[in-house]
Amino acid sequence: MAGTGVVLADDDVLLREGLASLLQRSGLDVIGQAGDAEQLLALVRDLRPGLVIVDIRMPPTNTIEGLQAAAQIRTQHPDVAILVLSAHAEAEHAMRLLASGGGIGYLLKSRVTDVAEFVDTVRRIADGGSVVDPALVQELVSARHRHDPLDALSAREREVLSLMAEGRSNAGIAHRLWVAEGTVEKHVRSILTKLGLAETGDDHRRVLAVLTFLQAR
Repeated sequence: MAGTGVVLADDDVLLREGLASLLQRSGLDVIGQAGDAEQLLALVRDLRPGLVIVDIRMPPTNTIEGLQAAAQIRTQHPDVAILVLSAHAEAEHAMRLLASGGGIGYLLKSRVTDVAEFVDTVRRIADGGSVVDPALVQELVSARHRHDPLDALSAREREVLSLMAEGRSNAGIAHRLWVAEGTVEKHVRSILTKLGLAETGDDHRRVLAVLTFLQAR
């Protein structure tokens, strides 16, 4: 990691300067600092750092500008490692970035209390590793449990959907479950309704239902 350029982005000047000083003392080279997303993108374009550390909430709206900038950096400069810092566990918005590959980290600011541990985390991310704050993991697990679309299905409907995911036709499912094909058709209609799949071609709706099943597993 030694010699890898780091760019910091946070609108809190004191926090940014303090973080820069900490990293410099730990042997890391802070080559640029930004107070908003636009400045950050310009610095990355001009300086091509090895690592970007960015706060999620930045001007002008202080919502998710930092996260949006991080996603843009990952698309335009996939070789740049990214550590996102946040005051809150932004599970919904962080998912896509975290799924984009290695060299990605997400930490809550409140967790940055052990300097040695934080510097070690920075080095691991810069070396291509991925680090996710335990609070975000818990939020993701909780969100999945709260919004599991399969919760609305009965045990028999889940069984039918599982067989649909294996590529079986209604007749094949009926044969497997020892029920009439008409019964399976009723279950399938109920599944599609409960999953909120709009009235389109039946084949397309079956595919969407199977995708929902696979994503929830």
